[in-house]
Amino acid sequence: MTRLFPLAAPNHCPNLDMSRLDLSIPALPGGPDHPPRVLLLYGSLRARSYSRLAVEEAARILNLLGAETRIFDPSDLPLPDQIENDDHPAVQELRELSLWSEGQVWCSPERHGQITSVMKAQIDHLPLSMGGIRPTQGRTLAVMQVSGGSQSFNAVNTLRQLGRWMRMVTIPNQSSVPKAYQEFDEAGRMLPSAFYERIVDVMQELVRFTWLLRPHTEQLTCRYSETQPDTFNREQAILTNL
Repeated sequence: MTRLFPLAAPNHCPNLDMSRLDLSIPALPGGPDHPPRVLLLYGSLRARSYSRLAVEEAARILNLLGAETRIFDPSDLPLPDQIENDDHPAVQELRELSLWSEGQVWCSPERHGQITSVMKAQIDHLPLSMGGIRPTQGRTLAVMQVSGGSQSFNAVNTLRQLGRWMRMVTIPNQSSVPKAYQEFDEAGRMLPSAFYERIVDVMQELVRFTWLLRPHTEQLTCRYSETQPDTFNREQAILTNL
């Protein structure tokens, strides 16, 4: 069983003016050997989840920017500490996807002035270290939120704090969509607006930061206090099985 949310029309962005989209790739030593790998997480299990719909739009934009995207479906994820030794397939898949990723997008609704429990549970299932392997350290991160009322930044501020705690490189730009119920059509596609264009900006910035950091990730995340000779080999072994 895979817990990847299926993305309909993965490259269809009718509100995106491709003539304005910069698709250039920064010069990299040896050239780009694979597309940026981006994991997207959303924070609501509602049938019409606006955080999921926003993530779907973000994934389509990322695909057009040359990234490879995967959206995690948290619908059967247990609560943290509910399962002994975290022995649950959904937890293991989430961690493997985090290891696979080079960048991530976190999008949460704002509920009671904060991120949702669904969003926090996913992050809490990503430990800082798994036997010396760090599933989030050095990854780039873009944060987004949707709100039922006026524009707010409580959720994205919390997600930034969590990203810093998880040792991720959170990009400067962010997206906050107020009155999200007004921003999507009946089919779940986002309407043209300044809020949609901001999501384009954020995804473009995420891809650029991911490209730029790729050659330097090992150097930027190597800590003397955490040096373990076999960590790299264990991480590569996991990645080859994904």
